[in-house]
Amino acid sequence: MPQMAPMNWLFLFIFFSLIFMSFSLMNYFSFTYSPSISKTGKVKTQFNWKW
Repeated sequence: MPQMAPMNWLFLFIFFSLIFMSFSLMNYFSFTYSPSISKTGKVKTQFNWKW
C-alpha cells in the first residue's frame, strides 16, 4: 500500500543512521593514543630548526 511508504522510508533512515553512528563510535573508541612521555614523566619538547 502506498500509504505505508513513508513509514518504510523513516524506518530505513533510522536504521542506516544507527548503523553509521555505531561504526563511527567503534572507529573513534578503537583508536589508541600513546603520547611520547619520557621516563621522568615530562613530555619531550625538542626544537630542531632546519633553516
